[in-house]
Amino acid sequence: MSHLPTAPNEQKIAVVTGASSGIGAASARALAAEGFKVFCAARRIEQLTALADEIDGVAIACDVTVQTQVDALAAAVGPRCDLVLNNAGGAVGQDPIETANVADWEKMYQINVAGTLRVTQALLGAVEAAHGAFIFITSTAAETAYEGGGGYCGVKSAERYMAGSLRLELAGRPVRVCEISPGMVHTGEFSLVRFNGDQAKADAVYAGVDQPLVAEDIAECVRWISTLSEYVNIDRLVIRPRAQASNWKVARD
Repeated sequence: MSHLPTAPNEQKIAVVTGASSGIGAASARALAAEGFKVFCAARRIEQLTALADEIDGVAIACDVTVQTQVDALAAAVGPRCDLVLNNAGGAVGQDPIETANVADWEKMYQINVAGTLRVTQALLGAVEAAHGAFIFITSTAAETAYEGGGGYCGVKSAERYMAGSLRLELAGRPVRVCEISPGMVHTGEFSLVRFNGDQAKADAVYAGVDQPLVAEDIAECVRWISTLSEYVNIDRLVIRPRAQASNWKVARD
């Protein structure tokens, strides 16, 4: 394989998974503003098409739990890719271990861990060819356990160690492996999905919190990493709102 960095006159290429809303959509916009041609990948093609039209990107229907769809994404991107944002994921439920639904945990694993693995494997050659970067969106759920977080803490920890292992395995090769670990981010869907559409439970997560993070705050971190020189690796960036001192200590009015 030829390992040639992107030429100055070539448009850089980025892939964003989970791009239909939240952090993914905000990051796609931020990367497009930096001049990237963004391949927006997610399951909901209608929302993706609107986003791609807005940023002059490419909408690709892709469920990261389906290998054939991930392969099709990689084929559409082609032989060179400067940045992959492994963002597809999410939490399902917040039950204690004693009553946790095994199916919820399996769903989280397939999306957050196995899905991220599929995307990383499928695009690794293209990223290396461009001397590019992977950015893994994990969570402060990987920083420490909390009550009701056994499943989500587990899958985000697995994703974290996937990124760490990949960085070690690729040492000496022209690929950056970076991680962003967000704390409390108020998006329209994350908590609503976690609590199976229960708006009251979703709203309670952010009740009384002075300025939780928003998707654009994480997108700015993605944008910043994307602009760094190819020898600069951000191993892990932990970002929380000022009101959140830890996963379990949050200042509320």
